[in-house]
Amino acid sequence: MQRQVQGHYITISTVGEKAQAFVPAPLPPSPPINWSAELREKFDQALLALGRLDSVSVLLPDTSLFLYMYVRKEAVLSSMIEGTQSSLSDLLLFEFEHQPGVPMGDVQEVSNYVAALNYGLKRLKEDFPISLRLLKEIHSLLLSKGRGNKCDPGDFRRTQNWIGGSRPGNAAFVPAPPDQVLECMGKLELFLHDSPEKTPTLVKAALAHLQFETIHPFLDGNGRLGRLMITLLLCSEGILKEPLLYLSLYFKTHRQRYYELLNEVRFTGDWENWLNFFADAVIVTAAQAVGTAQQLMNLSSTDGQRINTLKRISGSAHLIHKALLERPMASPNWIHEKTQLSPATVNACLREMEKLGIVKEVTGQKRNRLFSYAEYIRIMNQGTEID
Repeated sequence: MQRQVQGHYITISTVGEKAQAFVPAPLPPSPPINWSAELREKFDQALLALGRLDSVSVLLPDTSLFLYMYVRKEAVLSSMIEGTQSSLSDLLLFEFEHQPGVPMGDVQEVSNYVAALNYGLKRLKEDFPISLRLLKEIHSLLLSKGRGNKCDPGDFRRTQNWIGGSRPGNAAFVPAPPDQVLECMGKLELFLHDSPEKTPTLVKAALAHLQFETIHPFLDGNGRLGRLMITLLLCSEGILKEPLLYLSLYFKTHRQRYYELLNEVRFTGDWENWLNFFADAVIVTAAQAVGTAQQLMNLSSTDGQRINTLKRISGSAHLIHKALLERPMASPNWIHEKTQLSPATVNACLREMEKLGIVKEVTGQKRNRLFSYAEYIRIMNQGTEID
């Protein structure tokens, strides 16, 4: 549906030239969304897909084991969209005592994302609402270390930014001036809290994500926080019991179309086209997450049966297997502390599990060794290959 421009322009003067900064109109869209039969059907499919995904948290023997890696996969993908070149294995190595050879700058940003996401989820469990305060707190962690720590972590921007181009004059998009950011974000917060009217959660997530990206309230980290906000909103309003939906892989795969649609909404008001894309993203991503969970459950079962062949040490090997499901890259010392098995037993079991092809030593060293649950990591790596 074609509408007028979804906002208005303000002429600004920055870095020695004038430019047109865009201030978005508050949500919900006006005139209201045109819910065609096709679009309504698409959102019904998306809600069904989310229901199937939510049921996975019941089927998994221990959802926290799955979430540990899934959160990290999302961190890698979301940061990858912003140009980082860190892999899932890099992140696991970095978290394990900052192993040498890992690209520190990129992986620090990914590690920040994990911390920010976990913090946001913790606050939600404490019944803290999604609000400007929470978004600022999450942002402060997102940019706490590494390249973004000079970009006012936790504070809305006080200077003009732009997207694409070397200056505002040749930018692809110039967001609202800094003196308009707080008002724009205040109106977005009201919309998140169902004012001026109640909005279905999945529709709210789609509209709010685009609005946040349009306001671009921070100097850095807007894309990562905007994608993270989708999952937090679905969890806070009870659509998902666990944070299992992350759209970064879909947005990465369809990056060009994603950016085109952001601009189409801003300049033509075609919210329906964006909602259709967003629903597709949910349907595809939810199905992928269900498939990944099923692969991991099958892997755990199959490897458990292979461990049974170890006879005398199978009981100890099962304990190590469970520990590696929680942290699929670990040192013998960490496994010893986690399982309370003796170092000699841990090393003996790892040797036998390596012969079975379940674990793989990744350092090539005799000391400070690390073992990876290689097939588990391969399954989680799907989609995170560096372009």
